[in-house]
Order: sequence, then C-alpha cells, then structure tokens
Amino acid sequence: QLVESGGGLAQPGGSLRLSCAASGFPLDYYAIAWFRQAPGKEREGVACMRSVEGTTYYADPVRGRLTISRDNADSTVYLQMNSLKPEDTAVYYCAAEGTYCSFIASDFGAWGQGTQVTVSS
Repeated sequence: QLVESGGGLAQPGGSLRLSCAASGFPLDYYAIAWFRQAPGKEREGVACMRSVEGTTYYADPVRGRLTISRDNADSTVYLQMNSLKPEDTAVYYCAAEGTYCSFIASDFGAWGQGTQVTVSS
C-alpha cells in the first residue's frame, strides 16, 4: 500500500515536500516513481528512483527543481519540490513496480491515492 501526503497550496517560487509511505513490502526492493496529472492531461512521470542502488531519473520539465529521495528505515519516499511554477499544479501520485525506472504509467502496478499540489499566487 502507498499513501501520499504533503500536498497543498504554494506560491510560485515556493517549495513543498511530498511523502509516500509504503507498507507491506520492502521499499528498497522496488523502483518508486512520482507521476502527476493535471486536469485534461495525461499522467506523466516526473521522478523515479531505482531499487537497491537508488539511481534517480527526472523528466526534463522538473530537472533541477524536484528531488526524489528514500528513507528505508521509515519506508518513505519523498519528493522535494523547489522553485515551483503554476504549471506544476496537478495531482501527484507515487507508484511502485519491479526494479527498473520508467515514466510509463502502465509499467506500474501499485499506486497511491494522490495528493493535490496547487501553485498559485
């Protein structure tokens, strides 16, 4: 089970940190990704961390602003979001599957319920 938290309202240029708490499986054995979906748009992958060694990957629109990290002791994956832009507004989901990273939503079988992020002045 995956449960996201930490969403909310932020001003442009501001920061938020999203959390994804995992239960029922060892977090570091799986690739964990963050996806987002804005109204009327496809779900898109923004960040992913491979299992075990934790190599990270980022989509171009967020590279340098979003950082994915993992705390194995707490079974939690984080998404630190800095320099937020209005176009970052979306529902953010964490997902888990297999070993290798992907930004294709259909590659992931386990999903959280999502947390809303709104960036507006």
